[in-house]
Amino acid sequence: MPDTHCRSSRDAAGRLVVRSHAAVVAVAADPQVFSNAVSRHLQIPNGLDGVEHASARRLLDPFFSPQALAPLLPLLDGIARALVADFGVAGFDAVAALGARYAVRGQSAWLGWGTEMEDDLLDWVVANREASRPGEPGRTDEVALRFDAIVQRLLQQDRRVPRGGATTQLRQLRWDDGRVLEDAELVSVLRNWTAGDLSSIALCAGVVVHWLASHPECQAMLRQAGDAVLDAAIDEILRADDPFVSNRRIATADAVVDGCPVAAGQVLVLDWRAANLDPDAFSDPHGFDPQAHAARNLVYGFGPHACPGRPLATAELRVLVRALLEAGCVEFDAARPPVRELPPVAGYRSVHVRIVAPA
Repeated sequence: MPDTHCRSSRDAAGRLVVRSHAAVVAVAADPQVFSNAVSRHLQIPNGLDGVEHASARRLLDPFFSPQALAPLLPLLDGIARALVADFGVAGFDAVAALGARYAVRGQSAWLGWGTEMEDDLLDWVVANREASRPGEPGRTDEVALRFDAIVQRLLQQDRRVPRGGATTQLRQLRWDDGRVLEDAELVSVLRNWTAGDLSSIALCAGVVVHWLASHPECQAMLRQAGDAVLDAAIDEILRADDPFVSNRRIATADAVVDGCPVAAGQVLVLDWRAANLDPDAFSDPHGFDPQAHAARNLVYGFGPHACPGRPLATAELRVLVRALLEAGCVEFDAARPPVRELPPVAGYRSVHVRIVAPA
C-alpha cells in the first residue's frame, strides 16, 4: 500500500526521486547516512566519503583557488574571443560550435594538453551526449572507457614531455601517507575534472546564450557589469534552466526522506532541476532575481560534495559571456530555432544565434 505521506516519487527502477528543495538539501548535507559511493567505478573525489573524501578535497581543491586559476584567465579570454571572431556575422550553434569547442580548448589549456587531441575530445563530447539520451542503453560504459583511454594517452604524453599544466602538477602530488597517485587514481581525477566539464560547459553555454537572445533588454546591463554581478546573473540563469539534472546517493541506514521510508542500501536520486524550481524555496521560481535566489541556488550542488570545480566553471562561463557581449548583441537565427535536449538530458541540443552590432 503506498505511503500517503510520501511527498517524493519513484522512478521506473524503483529509486526514490527527491524533488523538494528542503529534502534535497537535507540529503546532500548528510553523507554519513546518504553516501556518494554509488558508482562501481573509482571516482575521486566524488565517490568518496568521510575521511577519504576530505583528504582528496584537501589535495585537489587548491587547483581551483583564485591564485591557481589566475594564469588561466587570459588564456580563456583569448580562446573565447578567437572563437567569436571566427564566426564573424555568420550564425553559429552556441552548443556545438561555440560551447563544446570552447570547453575543449579551455580545459586543454588548463591541463596542459596539446591541440592534437581536440578532435578526439570533441567527438567524445558528442558521443557522451548521445549516450545520455533515451534509446541508448549500454552506451554509457562504452563512452566512459573511451574517455579513460584518451586520458591515459594524454598522461603518457605528459610523462614523456611534461607541459607544466595541471596534469603535470597532479602527477607530482602525494596522499597524506606520502604515496604518489596511481595511474587509476590519476585517470579518475582527470575524468572527474574533464569529462563533466566538457559536456557541462557546452550545455551551460546553450542555456545562457538562449537566455541572452531571449532577453535583449538585459544585454547592455550585463555588458557593463562587474565580475560579481555577471557571475550571479549566470548562476541565476542556470538555476532557472538547470543543465545539471541529478546525482545519486545510497542510504547507509534506514531513514525517512520527505516523508518517504528509505531502506539501507537503497539508491536515491537528487533532482537538482526540480529543487531549483521549488516554489517553497523560490517565490518566483522562473523569475530572474540573482540576489534573492543566490543563497538557495543548487546549480553546483550542496554540502560536502558540492562541485569542487565551481570556480573554474564560473570563470569559463564569465569569460565566454563577456566575449560574446563585447562583440555585439546576441540574436536568434530565425531560420534555425532552438532545439531542446530530450530527458533525461537537460538544456539544448542546439541554439543557433548570430552576433550583430548594437543598435
